[in-house]
Amino acid sequence: MHSLVASASPVTNMHGLYLVADRGLSATGPVQHFAQNESIFSEGEAAEVFLKVTSGMVRSYRLLDNGRRQLDAFHAKGDVFGLEFGTEYNLSAEAVCDCTVVAYRLPKLEAQATIHDFLWQQLLSYMASALVQAKEHKKLLASRSAIEKIAGFLIEQSRLHQNGGVVQLLMSRTDIADYLGLTVETVSRTFAALKLLQLIEFSTARDIEIINADGLHQLCR
Repeated sequence: MHSLVASASPVTNMHGLYLVADRGLSATGPVQHFAQNESIFSEGEAAEVFLKVTSGMVRSYRLLDNGRRQLDAFHAKGDVFGLEFGTEYNLSAEAVCDCTVVAYRLPKLEAQATIHDFLWQQLLSYMASALVQAKEHKKLLASRSAIEKIAGFLIEQSRLHQNGGVVQLLMSRTDIADYLGLTVETVSRTFAALKLLQLIEFSTARDIEIINADGLHQLCR
């Protein structure tokens, strides 16, 4: 595993830096590339930076006492992760697929935020977004059946990452299972059931076209 800040293979612009100016946050940081399944940081490490996805997807997770993996969130382009209230990361993060992220050193940003109020507002906005995402995930986990969970998951993904009516699932079936508290076999059977109900169609193994969005919503009620 390489160092998060110093030794990742860089992907840079002409100045060797990636400039972010998004929703009030304006800062520079090194852009880093991570290959599929590569670790970005681990639970318990010092939380010296938080990160923003510039391409690809990242998953955050924790390992349970029984050795199982529990996925907490998927972070796509534009999403921020690793922003902690404490001094250590309480989750681990890995690349779902080849991805790039830009890192912000917290001490430097905190110093800037004491001068620029909008930076505090931006940090609070990111924290609020994370809380909303956690609340939605909790609702999915509380769903009574697998078909409700998968339908809710597809609605969530279509809302966030829809592209011309097709939801592109960058994550694997194993990732989806660990995110929803299901088995891989149950995930596959449930996708097949939704197809038989003519609610979805598979363009490819990872690209799902939602045929009947109202029908998916009905399953979640």
